[in-house]
Amino acid sequence: MNAFTWKHFEAHMILMAVRWYLRYSLRYRDTVEWLEERGVRVAHTTIMR
Repeated sequence: MNAFTWKHFEAHMILMAVRWYLRYSLRYRDTVEWLEERGVRVAHTTIMR
């Protein structure tokens, strides 16, 4: 079973956000800033979920 079925973002983007959040002890909003710098618009609540 694919864990990313029905998600709005590609799997590699989800994994990158999770990796940054866990590796660098970032807040959700910090992770959002990093993603926006790379052209991905996402709300902090999306990462939280």
